[in-house]
Amino acid sequence: MFKKILIANRGEIACRVAASARRMGVRTVAVYSDADADAKHVAACDEAVHIGGSAPKDSYLRWERILEAAKATGAEAIHPGYGFLSENEDFAQACQAAGLVFIGPPASAIRAMGLKAESKQLMEKAGVPLVPGYHGADQNPEMLHKEADRIGYPVLIKASAGGGGKGMRLVEKSEDFAAALASCQREAINSFGNDAVLIEKYVLRPRHIEIQVFGDTQGNCVYLFERDCSVQRRHQKVLEEAPAPGMTEALRKQMGEAAVAAAKAVNYVGAGTVEFIVEQPGGYEAPEQMKFYFMEMNTRLQVEHPVTEAITGEDLVAWQLQVAAGKPLPKQQSELRIIGHAIEARICAENPGNGFLPATGSLHVYRKPACTSFEIGEVRVDDGVREGDAISPFYDSMIAKLIVRGDTREQALARLDAALEQTHIVGLATNVQFLRKVIRSNAFATAQLDTALIERERPVLFGQDPVGRELAVAAAVAATLAWEQGLQSADPFSQRDGWSMYGRQQRYFQFSHQGSELAATLVYAQGDTPAQLGVAEVGAQAAGQPQPLQWKALDGGCLDLQLGALRTSANVYVQGDAVAVFTPAGGTQLTAVDLMAHAGDSGTEGGRLTAPMPGKLVSFAVKAGDAVTKGQALAVMEAMKMEHTIAAPADGVVEELLYAPGDQVAEGVELIKITTP
Repeated sequence: MFKKILIANRGEIACRVAASARRMGVRTVAVYSDADADAKHVAACDEAVHIGGSAPKDSYLRWERILEAAKATGAEAIHPGYGFLSENEDFAQACQAAGLVFIGPPASAIRAMGLKAESKQLMEKAGVPLVPGYHGADQNPEMLHKEADRIGYPVLIKASAGGGGKGMRLVEKSEDFAAALASCQREAINSFGNDAVLIEKYVLRPRHIEIQVFGDTQGNCVYLFERDCSVQRRHQKVLEEAPAPGMTEALRKQMGEAAVAAAKAVNYVGAGTVEFIVEQPGGYEAPEQMKFYFMEMNTRLQVEHPVTEAITGEDLVAWQLQVAAGKPLPKQQSELRIIGHAIEARICAENPGNGFLPATGSLHVYRKPACTSFEIGEVRVDDGVREGDAISPFYDSMIAKLIVRGDTREQALARLDAALEQTHIVGLATNVQFLRKVIRSNAFATAQLDTALIERERPVLFGQDPVGRELAVAAAVAATLAWEQGLQSADPFSQRDGWSMYGRQQRYFQFSHQGSELAATLVYAQGDTPAQLGVAEVGAQAAGQPQPLQWKALDGGCLDLQLGALRTSANVYVQGDAVAVFTPAGGTQLTAVDLMAHAGDSGTEGGRLTAPMPGKLVSFAVKAGDAVTKGQALAVMEAMKMEHTIAAPADGVVEELLYAPGDQVAEGVELIKITTP
């Protein structure tokens, strides 16, 4: 076994690899960029080497610096994690040339499976089922358009060298093909340095089911069963589970054996994932009619590998190290078993209500559920951040992975909801509450799965706030009172509790919540009668029907809160004017309005189009003087490795473009001046 390895990655996967290495007695070396100087993965390793600037191209993609770091620290092998250099055949070859072991497949396997078109041709020869499509070398746009018309819409355009949902576009009609192709190629060249694409028929009601495979240098290869990754947004996974709901033993065996055949076709060594698109011609209630087609093979460890670990009891990173050291697979196919059910939720810095745009900021509050054992624990959190860390625009938006296991899928779902309830993040937008809505939806709970689930369930998933405005305001008011009480002295005349010898007293609050301005009136009562709280829209004649409000501060900053007949617990976190409220029903955020500071404000912001997130401006689709209509595409920005189209908010005329393509811009800066009618 190796004595020391270098981890050529960052964040949660670097921490994950370091954890297994430590248990095996293997020392680790971290590499880090300027932005990651104080990152968790640096502290998780035994040594650390600075390799460059914050942008990946200046650090984590500079493999010559990584090789230098490995040599300087005496590392014998390099673990690439996933992303960055994990599927770079040149890097794998460079490791070998430098006398270092690349903890992954041989460069020839990466090359064979790295280009989607060539890999599909290889799979066709191996007898693995393929989706109808075009996988050829001719990349002439007109010819590609003709091929798409021949296949029949809807079709998917996919970057041949792509992965992770990048360089992928769904096209539903012929007239949209040219624009989608150009966007896909532009994103592909930026992400992978290769703009070649393939075109496939878009399978209706598709499920995304993948098989975990493992090969060793002795020629052995096994599959560690399947994962269902159908719940996706922007072609990127949101929830993953194992085993796949509704999977029959016959289909599991067929898909597993097909995945092993695919791996053996390229003499695969190490951890890999063979991804299949699964058609459901008989609907959700007829799993025996499912048909599977090869999509691609990811020649690395996957983000969702923990659910496989949870149901098999195996440490896949430990398997990687053993295989890379020349040892045979720890187990053969007949020794592998499925134990219960596991689900993983990806917690990301993003705004689900605004098209899942990525978010940046600091983790002012980062509270996680209590975790159990690493291997087969009921609750596990994999992350690469700590409270107080910043989420920057340079890297992926994922904050953490929350993994739960249960004896049944129903038990795992209940544990996941409870764990998400205990996950409190304040300081930037996240998808935690959205994830709770997804797993509570009838479609997910009853395993009516396909890759369109989120869009199909949009009315349920993007509906009303689960906390409710009255309870949210009551929690914010109670937190204010608790904070004030903590600052008060023993002098009863300095206390701000509303007590007066002259009768009832009133106090006013104002909040912004879910796009509405809310006024709250707190009426202090005499004697033992609870205070009364009324909440209404600003401008309403009355502050709503007052309800009795009682609260008590508990340990850990929690409030025992009762509004009218409803009693619940609430955690409230205040950062400036932002008030985050978490209850068992869900979480929400309000903005406290300083009535004095905002007195007399009546100005509005018009004629401007601002950046919805920090990132790089890729291109403008208009110029000064152009007339535009509401919804028209005006610009393209790139943030966290994804392209985002910015549309006109209203009809108007472009007055001025304030930035140039290639510029880095901050969130909220004005990009385009527009004159509106």
